[in-house]
Amino acid sequence: MAERKSSIPDDQVKERLAAELPKWRLEDGWIRRTYKTQGWKSTLMVINTVGHLAEAAWHHPDITASYAWVEVRLMSHDAKGITDRDFALAKKIEEVVQWQPGTEGQGLEGTPQGDQRFAYVKYD
Repeated sequence: MAERKSSIPDDQVKERLAAELPKWRLEDGWIRRTYKTQGWKSTLMVINTVGHLAEAAWHHPDITASYAWVEVRLMSHDAKGITDRDFALAKKIEEVVQWQPGTEGQGLEGTPQGDQRFAYVKYD
């Protein structure tokens, strides 16, 4: 079992978010990120992706969703605040959800652009 960590002071959390995860914010004791999607199918895919990463990391966020958005909230309950564990999972979620294979030139073209039948995440 992982050792319990101390929470990071809010001012340091804000500094780290600005430097490491600029689309995330500190609000009401949680680090949060809202992902905009193209619709319900995309919303479910984002939720399942976050769920897979959280389960693999054994660190579980709160998730709120609607038709075209997903909000992910992270806090370490055992530390009663934000820890390095929250930053690590947030970075992995950000990396995977924002991945755009069509921009890498490695044979994976990504979802078709301009055809709403295949629309996915609204990338930042």
